[in-house]
Amino acid sequence: MNDPWSAPGAARTTVYTVARLNQEARTLLEDHYGRIWVEGEIADLSRPVSGHLYFVLKDERAQVRCALFRGAQRLCCPATNGLRVRVRARVSLYEGRGEFQLIIEEMEDAGEGALRRAFELLKQRLAAEGLFTPERKRPVPRRIRRIAVITSPDGAALHDILITLKRRFPAIALLVYPVPVQGTEAAPRIAQALALASDRQDCDVILLARGGGSLADLWPFNEEIVARAMAAARLPIVTGIGHEIDTTIADLIADQRAPTPTAAAELLSPDQALWEVRRAQASARLTRLCERALAERSQHLDDLRRRLRRALPHPLENLRHRWLQDHQRLAARSPMRRVADSQLRLARLRHALAERLSARLRTGRLRLQAARERLARHHPRDAWERLRLRTDPLRARLLRTLREALRTRGARLQHARQALALVGPAQVLARGYAIASRDSHIIRRAADVQLGDILELRLAEGVLSVQVINRSDS
Repeated sequence: MNDPWSAPGAARTTVYTVARLNQEARTLLEDHYGRIWVEGEIADLSRPVSGHLYFVLKDERAQVRCALFRGAQRLCCPATNGLRVRVRARVSLYEGRGEFQLIIEEMEDAGEGALRRAFELLKQRLAAEGLFTPERKRPVPRRIRRIAVITSPDGAALHDILITLKRRFPAIALLVYPVPVQGTEAAPRIAQALALASDRQDCDVILLARGGGSLADLWPFNEEIVARAMAAARLPIVTGIGHEIDTTIADLIADQRAPTPTAAAELLSPDQALWEVRRAQASARLTRLCERALAERSQHLDDLRRRLRRALPHPLENLRHRWLQDHQRLAARSPMRRVADSQLRLARLRHALAERLSARLRTGRLRLQAARERLARHHPRDAWERLRLRTDPLRARLLRTLREALRTRGARLQHARQALALVGPAQVLARGYAIASRDSHIIRRAADVQLGDILELRLAEGVLSVQVINRSDS
């Protein structure tokens, strides 16, 4: 049978069905491209009830449809319109509609991906210089009297550090170097604080701390200027940045890293309760040693006394007197007396420490009260009330002015309407005039018509058709 779609004598051609064409096109696309990375901006995001995501990935010149199925979303960043992302996708074609599309398997924030690459490049370069090696890390002192804390004065990290030290060992003093921990100004300010704390040498250790956040939020701690300042510091540095899963360049260079600011404060402070237990145990051991030494001395004195009595059959008063004197001198120099003196000095030191802590607490309460009073004087509610009192009369005056302007404009409009009605075409025709026209064109001069022309005359009431039989141009 001849092919009805071919001309007589023409070669036979293959006729594809639409389904077959789409299927082969899909196979060609998937075999040629495989899985590729594509970067663009999300637009036209759709979230149907199936849980899958459909959107368009576009740049300045073109766009492509994308499908992100529910099972692959655990490997992807949250999708929002306008977000620039980098996707790992399979190039395909939706056979049902013949639409070219990307089947997304992974998706990351394009900005965060650039930050990760910059992080890895700096990490490799600093590692090649040996800044991460264990040999260059300094030991953290076991007994710390003062800590230089470099962090934001308004952040939660400083609050957590203060609470932890108050709970564990309030005798440790803090010197806070306030710096921003986020934004473009953070890294230079942190580097300056590190250099200043290193030059002053008035603390035992530096604590670099910040609360949790995204990679972009923690980026100041991945800057090279901060890494160089940490490497040049002359004091041991402990970091408590972000959460346990967050690792920054600063953590890799630090002499010791803690997973959180709270953990860093615990690392640098002994447990006060444990110290009390150890002190009590040491005091008990010292008491037992003193009692044993006194018992040995007493036994030795008893032996001397018995030997003396055996050597001298008759007691001599002068020897007894000298023995009493020696006994008194020995009692004055006994370990128990020294223990009592040491306990008295310890009690005095404990009292002085309590007084000093109480004075600091009173000063802190006074500062807190002053801050609360300043906040009360500048409360936004009072400022809003003052602004409302100023704006209410202005609003009323504006409304009055608008009403007056509307009345004036309305009167002018009414007057213009009346004037227009007096000079309008209807009023002119009512006074006996007529409007002549030919083919919908108004005749203004006699020279514009010829004899025999048919004209329309519009009167106040009705229209007349007339023929020109006479014309006068004057």
